[in-house]
Amino acid sequence: MTTTDPSGPESVLPTPSHTVGPFYGYALPFPGGGDIAPLGHPDTITVHGHVHDGEGAPLPDALLELWGPDPDGRVATADGSIRRDPATGGHLGRDGVEFTGWGRVQTDAAGHWHARTLRPGARGQNAPYLSVCVFARGLLVHLFTRIYLPGDPAALAADPLLARLDEARRDTLIAVDEGRGTYRFDIRLQGEGETVFLEFQ
Repeated sequence: MTTTDPSGPESVLPTPSHTVGPFYGYALPFPGGGDIAPLGHPDTITVHGHVHDGEGAPLPDALLELWGPDPDGRVATADGSIRRDPATGGHLGRDGVEFTGWGRVQTDAAGHWHARTLRPGARGQNAPYLSVCVFARGLLVHLFTRIYLPGDPAALAADPLLARLDEARRDTLIAVDEGRGTYRFDIRLQGEGETVFLEFQ
């Protein structure tokens, strides 16, 4: 798109480019979006962290979608992460019993996010991991990454994706164990320590 310069009929200036949004906070987050694990389940873990831009500043308006298998490595098929009341259209939330494996969380003013889910089980040759999709300002296309859980060095060493990365890059995909079922995973969109992102074709 171009605009006409009033200084002359033959002059044409480009329209400045800009990114779309972010508009994520308007309709995409939903109450209990990060409460993926059924209440009281013994295999519940908490995963949390910050999303940073290329300069290391926190992003207060990023949106993350997480999904993963249950502790046995099975992908959930239950409906109901964003259940609606058929009469009013209001949000009913999860049923608190079935594991859907999927959640959506928004970062807070400090760029922090957190979710409660079930510890993922291994699938095939892969070490246990959670899949993550990142939406953030400045991104015209969302980014995909993984959160691998520490604790099984042999499984991590044998994972086909991790085995292809050098140690420094591999570490950007492995969460830090903070004890008592809590793991920290920070996401860096670019620059030093940039998180490894995946491209699906």
